[in-house]
Amino acid sequence: MTHDDVQKWLDAYIAAWASNDPDDIAALFTEDAVYSYRPWVDGSVATTGRDAIVASWLESPDDPADWEARYGPYVVEGDRAVAVGFSRYNATDDEPERTYHNAYLLRFEDGKCAEFREFYMLEGK
Repeated sequence: MTHDDVQKWLDAYIAAWASNDPDDIAALFTEDAVYSYRPWVDGSVATTGRDAIVASWLESPDDPADWEARYGPYVVEGDRAVAVGFSRYNATDDEPERTYHNAYLLRFEDGKCAEFREFYMLEGK
């Protein structure tokens, strides 16, 4: 993978998040991919398999009008990459605007993500 390849994948990740289209989401991952939402907790928050990842994403989809995100490759080496960026959610009746700073540990196979580990921190105000 190159820096440009990883950026294209990240752009497709944001587009899939915005579309909430199962085919867009599935196109990002290998059949046996592992997506770890909070890998520091335990293995129970990891989703295994492309179909399970798609189902998990669609359990409570975000309205694309309610957020913005930007991610970019920090380092790319072979089939592995680290990406950093932010996810910002608009204020709601229940919560103020929230910005999360993200770091993703990624491993690719043939241009699709085989391992995705998501780390994030809520920005303090």
